[in-house]
Amino acid sequence: MSRRRLLSGLLASACMFPGAQAATSGWPDRPIQLIVPWPAGGATDLTLRILCEEAEPLLGQRLIVVNRPGAAGTQVAPALKMAESDGYTIGQVPITVYRHALMHAVPWNPLVDFSPIIQVSGTTFGIVVPAASPWRSLHDMIDWALRHPGEFLLGSTGIGTTAHLAMEEILIGQGVRYVHVPYKGTADQMLAVAGGQLMAGVNSTGFAPWVDQGKLRLLGIFSAQRSPRWPDVPTLVEMGYPQAVYTSPWGLAAPAGTPEVVIQRLHDAFRAAMHTERHRQALARYDQQLDYLNTQDYRRALVATVARERSLLARMNLLHRSETDR
Repeated sequence: MSRRRLLSGLLASACMFPGAQAATSGWPDRPIQLIVPWPAGGATDLTLRILCEEAEPLLGQRLIVVNRPGAAGTQVAPALKMAESDGYTIGQVPITVYRHALMHAVPWNPLVDFSPIIQVSGTTFGIVVPAASPWRSLHDMIDWALRHPGEFLLGSTGIGTTAHLAMEEILIGQGVRYVHVPYKGTADQMLAVAGGQLMAGVNSTGFAPWVDQGKLRLLGIFSAQRSPRWPDVPTLVEMGYPQAVYTSPWGLAAPAGTPEVVIQRLHDAFRAAMHTERHRQALARYDQQLDYLNTQDYRRALVATVARERSLLARMNLLHRSETDR
């Protein structure tokens, strides 16, 4: 089936939803702004630009990417809260925005101030050790850490990041005492693991070149399924940790109060666009995969994730004081 026929078919089926035809008749009638809280030229920015290009003919309007980098990807939050609820300003919202609101006093509440549209993708996270490490599995690593309380040196991408929470949940459950070493950058962390200054590290696929060059060994990944790039590496779920699925999923959202027919129209166009081969290939280039959730399921997943992370952050003493009273 040709790409044009595929898009036409998906759009035709999308318009069968109640309210979708009503929204199509009058909205949108001008360009739509997409706020991306990352620098231009990065992996997420590039894949989003391709997603927008695929969605534009379905919406009949341009999608203008506006980069608002900084503050760990949370700059999208105040921008969305202040925008009009008319669907002409939407944003890429990483799950870290919701976590940030649990850990800090901020003038916005993502569960209240945003209207989820669609979940698009996530990131592969994994546990790496030096190539010379005697540990061949996660069980080897945990067994050693249990026998040597407080001696295990583990690095992550920073306090409260997905990498930190993912490993912390495993180690808390196993009763492991360890030393957490936070890093601001992937390169520094991977150098420390490869050089033996750290015994292990948790990161997203920034570790890929190091693993491919044989400098690091990948013990496991936090995805629900194995990665096509490393098919021999098991998931944490396979290793007996059914709750250990951390992909830092992200999606698109509009300001709260945006009409449901507009949300549906955006969902349908982006659902068709994200399943195009061109967008799939763009995600695969950065070891990402589609992680589609419709509007209702995405909203439910966000509520469940916030509840889960509130509990974990409380155990880690990272929950903001205002959240402990809820």
